[in-house]
Amino acid sequence: MRHAADVRAPGVRAVVLDVGETLIDESRLWGAWADWLGVPRFTFFVALGSVIASERDHRDVFALLGFDYEQEAAARAAAGIVGGFGAADLYPDVRPCLDALRADGYAIGVVGNQPARAEGQLKQLGLPVDLVATSAGWGVSKPAPEYFSRLATAMGCDPGDIVHVGDRVDNDVVPAAAAGMVSAFIRRGPWAMIQRDWPGAEQARIAIDSLAELPAAIRSLDLSSR
Repeated sequence: MRHAADVRAPGVRAVVLDVGETLIDESRLWGAWADWLGVPRFTFFVALGSVIASERDHRDVFALLGFDYEQEAAARAAAGIVGGFGAADLYPDVRPCLDALRADGYAIGVVGNQPARAEGQLKQLGLPVDLVATSAGWGVSKPAPEYFSRLATAMGCDPGDIVHVGDRVDNDVVPAAAAGMVSAFIRRGPWAMIQRDWPGAEQARIAIDSLAELPAAIRSLDLSSR
């Protein structure tokens, strides 16, 4: 029987994972928005890709297509449509990865740029984690340095003891590395596909295409040079 101390990467105490496209496949959520607006899904996703590539806020896709995001969100709410995600939206590699990280002895956090309601939705998933939080709950969002300081405090670790996993170069890889964390880039979803060769992507100490690769990648980290 292996012990956590035998496999845990020296100097790493915690792993914190982003939400969208790291844990949650957002395809259904974006598709539902396209359907609500009456825009063909293909058209909607092309517009979203354009917004991502031009480094604009994702909500700008609504203006690009001629809609007001706040008005449409209010109309959906009035129609009884509750946005958000559930267990069916989890990528299939999430629970096995978290179980492996837990077995290896790491503290685990799930934190991302999400609305306040997402915290309850995440907790309802019953994931084996120690911390669930959102940017809305904290009042600070990525890529602000204060977000990563808050994250380290919430995990009870020095920044250098944390592996931060996310799908964006601009919001995850670069600011996590700047905060002194071990930055891990999961290359899936629209942001990762568009940003994978952006300047700053090389700051990721770990680059993976699936969470199935994460536990072994952390075990093999060599942090002696940092």
